Amino acid sequence: MSQHRKPPPPSERAKLVRDGFTMPEADYALFKELKNRLHDVKREAKKSELLRAGLQALALLDAQDLAAALDRLTPVKTGRPRKPD
Repeated sequence: MSQHRKPPPPSERAKLVRDGFTMPEADYALFKELKNRLHDVKREAKKSELLRAGLQALALLDAQDLAAALDRLTPVKTGRPRKPD
């Protein structure tokens, strides 16, 4: 893994953006697993913090490593799931 880009420093008054997405249950279960791992170091985390940390980690990858990480994902159908009748 190459470290090409350093994440920008946090700004004091960053504009927040709200978004929604769909992911497989197995990936969603990783939130719980990661939160449990943090108990050992007495650190709590919100889902949004874990997502942001993941983005920061991905930003450090070069394009080839980033593409390889994306290629390991199971494709998901985009859009909102249909509501049951």
